Amino acid sequence: MKLNILMGDITKSDATAIVNAANTSLLGGGGVDGAIHRAAGPKLLEECRGLGGCDTGKAKITRGYSLKAKYVIHTPGPRWSGGGKNEAKLLESSYKSCMDIAVEYGIDHIAFPSISTGIYGYPVEEAAEIAVRTICAHAGVEIVDIVCFDERTYSAYMNAASKHSGSAGCEDMERGKS
Repeated sequence: MKLNILMGDITKSDATAIVNAANTSLLGGGGVDGAIHRAAGPKLLEECRGLGGCDTGKAKITRGYSLKAKYVIHTPGPRWSGGGKNEAKLLESSYKSCMDIAVEYGIDHIAFPSISTGIYGYPVEEAAEIAVRTICAHAGVEIVDIVCFDERTYSAYMNAASKHSGSAGCEDMERGKS
């Protein structure tokens, strides 16, 4: 798998699927979730209404509508509560669930945001380590982009990726702007 750590706007990604750091209702919200819903247009919300929400750590897929991406994979990550409420396991499950759906749908290129590190408050360094480790351990997707919104997040993901570069699953790694 080729792992790319990028700075940019995930809504402009040319990946086959982008991941939405959604809330459990899947009906839009702030941050990445709101940006994806705005960029995809009202048909995304309409499709999401029919999905019946999604549990934290799980994922569901929709069409991408007005996005470049063909699909949006929605996953509610955990809210940070200090680390004692199974947050790490739930965050790992969010990434794994998205990768499982990507394989199921034959998606060869997927783009992730930094799940749970915005308004959900997950410490970015810990989240980056969980994300990169989980993604690198999963087979079946050729290209994975992690699209970071700011320098602090980008730096955390670069540090985590450098620990896994060349490991089983993540043989090739690039960085840059999307």
